Amino acid sequence: MTTVEPNQFLAALSAAAHARRPLVLATIVATEGSVPRHIGTKMIVYPDATIIGTVGGGKVEACVRDDALATLADGSPQLRRYTLHNPKRGDPGICGGIMTVYLEPYMPSPTIFVIGCGHIGKAVVDLAHWLGYYTVAVDDRADLLTEDALPNADVRFVGSVSEAVQEHPITADTSVVVVTRSHELDAQIVPTLVATQARYIGVMGSTRRWTSTRALLVQAGLPDGALDAIHVPIGIEIGAETVEEIAVSIMSDIIKSASASTR
Repeated sequence: MTTVEPNQFLAALSAAAHARRPLVLATIVATEGSVPRHIGTKMIVYPDATIIGTVGGGKVEACVRDDALATLADGSPQLRRYTLHNPKRGDPGICGGIMTVYLEPYMPSPTIFVIGCGHIGKAVVDLAHWLGYYTVAVDDRADLLTEDALPNADVRFVGSVSEAVQEHPITADTSVVVVTRSHELDAQIVPTLVATQARYIGVMGSTRRWTSTRALLVQAGLPDGALDAIHVPIGIEIGAETVEEIAVSIMSDIIKSASASTR
């Protein structure tokens, strides 16, 4: 039976983290009786069902793989017990023992997609980075996206939002912060954003500014209901005045929204 050296698992985990590729690490943590592999044996399962390593092959491994994929979708670790006694009753093997496997998902850190990198956008990127988010900064002004100007951005994209979304897709684990310099820009951006799977979309500005933006969007043909989920004004009301305080307000709203969606 093929085995994988521990450093190969470490290399695979490191490569997945660098590529922001999710996976599940399946580890045998307990056994009883006769089983195909010993305690500590590991297997990596990727979202496309490919694997590195083996926990025994055959039907039991297929069951572990399927359970790992379900764990990946759920995002929470699981402890699963596999009885290998009687295939006629549905057991995934005939070895005679019991194998317990810990399924541990490794997920990429959530993404903050910041559109508009002036003072507030920069403060949001800095705070999001400190909180452990993967940060994508987008602006059409190259001078705001230099490494010196925005050192804590993982991605600095100079260009349009539609181009940025094509290159860095917005997923269900992405929160979008729109802090541009005008409501006309907001009206250009929002249709692209509402067509994505974004978990959160927040737009900076007063209620009056959003009323103007919303009118432009509806006039352009965007269904009024498509805008209801957008957080406007962005952030939680905490009496923020400085750009750093505003960033705290915005990130607090994003964290609160993410917490509510997982309940």
